[in-house]
Amino acid sequence: MSTFWSVWITVITLGSIAGCFLLLRACNKNNTGVKEGESMGHEFDGIEELNNPLPKWWSYMFIITIVFSLVYLAAYPGLGNWQGFLGWKSSEMGIKSIAEGQERVAAYDGNVANQYQGELDKADARFGEVFRQVAYNESGEYRSVEELSEDPAAVKIGQRLYLQNCSQCHGSSARGGKGFPNLTDGDWLYGGSGEAIKASLMHGRQGQMPGWEAVLGDDGIKEVTAYVLSLSGRKVNDVDAANGKNRFAVCAACHGADGTGNQTLGAPNLTNGIWLYGGSRRAVEETLRYGRNGVMPAWKDILGEDKIQLISAYVYQLSKSE
Repeated sequence: MSTFWSVWITVITLGSIAGCFLLLRACNKNNTGVKEGESMGHEFDGIEELNNPLPKWWSYMFIITIVFSLVYLAAYPGLGNWQGFLGWKSSEMGIKSIAEGQERVAAYDGNVANQYQGELDKADARFGEVFRQVAYNESGEYRSVEELSEDPAAVKIGQRLYLQNCSQCHGSSARGGKGFPNLTDGDWLYGGSGEAIKASLMHGRQGQMPGWEAVLGDDGIKEVTAYVLSLSGRKVNDVDAANGKNRFAVCAACHGADGTGNQTLGAPNLTNGIWLYGGSRRAVEETLRYGRNGVMPAWKDILGEDKIQLISAYVYQLSKSE
């Protein structure tokens, strides 16, 4: 610690203690001109004010606290660079405390991880066979996602697994949110077949929409936004939309010349009025200007294929029931 901060802390600390002592001393002085215990000449509602001093026990406790604080500051680090007459070094003690804390946290994390894995193993031992019985047919092969979606038992199990693992992003109703697809509307970035849904769950998805500000400029962003909004029937400036259509060639490589998207690339359909990051003019401009990066984690190693087969069936029937 620098000399300046050492002096600064020392002055403020000792000054505060000194201020407390002076305040106590001032409160214990009788400056009223009235003897202790006598009336102050004030009365309200039958209650008369007397000149009573502070309780002795309270004053003594205050003094003891001040003395204790001075002894503590003299013995231990606390006043700037002062190490205390016990010779403790705050930095060394701090490093030691941090190291000990990290060891305790690591041990705790290890115990929690072991306990969590133990709970998973118990659950798999108890319910794993139930999942297998529902997910497989008599030949020992997976029943198709489409077939499972018509089995109430499979759908019920899939719903519970969905709520435990997927609802944090897509919502308990599966209607998604900004940046998280709605799974009930039949609009799919990578395809809505049973196999496509399962593939998304098994291996995850990573969507990358580049930013076009450097290529299009401010005017180009404005014009392409107008054209994109017009594709879904929105009312826009016709001149901007016409100019934006000419510039849309940079977008057509992924979204198609007609803007209907490309499920192979995960490029959204721009004509149906369904927007993953918001369909306001400002939101579309932001997407064009800065791009988007969406990540759907892979669940194969987390849940296993049996559970994913059942979740896929639940998600598949959601869009079919709308």
